[in-house]
Amino acid sequence: MKNSPLLNQKNYEYGYKLAYELAGEQLAKVDDVEQQCLKSGARYLVIDSQKVIIIEYLNQWYQIVLPDIEISLMDSEEEVPIRDKILILHYLISAKGIPITNKLVAFKELPGGANYSRTFSKRAIEPLIDHFGKQPHLLIDAAGKLGGHKVDYGDVAVIINAFSRVPITLVLWRGDEEFDPGGDILFDATIPDYLSTYDITVLCEIITWKLVRLLREGCWFSC
Repeated sequence: MKNSPLLNQKNYEYGYKLAYELAGEQLAKVDDVEQQCLKSGARYLVIDSQKVIIIEYLNQWYQIVLPDIEISLMDSEEEVPIRDKILILHYLISAKGIPITNKLVAFKELPGGANYSRTFSKRAIEPLIDHFGKQPHLLIDAAGKLGGHKVDYGDVAVIINAFSRVPITLVLWRGDEEFDPGGDILFDATIPDYLSTYDITVLCEIITWKLVRLLREGCWFSC
């Protein structure tokens, strides 16, 4: 019973619920929400006496209604997954407003990243290689759906702005008869000023599987 998938799922759901509630409490304690929004690139508005934060996340606009911390997609009835809600709140709370440096760093260079790099690779990099490694050019089309654009690294690379201050660079190498396809995910050196290393892992896993889903829905491989 200890290893029951249902039990594990319930544990995850409980953990996410607690993390979301804690993040909401932390945002509610921020003294100057408008200033914190400026640091994160979000917008703070008062609409009909209601305080609202507008923030872009993975090429979609979300609103956070205060003080109840209700997060929803703008112009959509689609439910926001709790992991995305947690990431949005963590980003808002943690943002320090440090300008992007355009200096790229690997996951292992992040705080605690060296100890967690194998897990990060399994959760975010390996699925990216498995689905795009043989035809890396397909990554450009999929990334475009998330607001990404092509850059000159590796054989194919794209930058996706997860948040306005959090660019994520995904790089692929085609491989050949001698070497298997390879890949990496790189970050601006300022990313620890916006998200924890654990949050970065979750974010990159979400991005990778969103790209895989877009690949499948687009049916870019022969159907």
